[in-house]
Amino acid sequence: MYGFDHGVWMFGGWLVMLVIWLLPFVLLFAAIKYLLGRFGSSSAKKSARDILDEAYARREISRDEYLQKRDDLQKK
Repeated sequence: MYGFDHGVWMFGGWLVMLVIWLLPFVLLFAAIKYLLGRFGSSSAKKSARDILDEAYARREISRDEYLQKRDDLQKK
């Protein structure tokens, strides 16, 4: 009487609806996590020595200051 559609909803249609409703939320969560990981943690993964090397390469600190800070970091 109801045809094929009624049988699909009785035997797994709820699973299809669950996927349809949850998929956008999962994709949104994954996109946010990807973007935050891409922009937020790039500097968090750098060591103090890497940051010091970059500052010296950009000429923000002098050679003497670089050597002093490098030695301080190596002592720790």
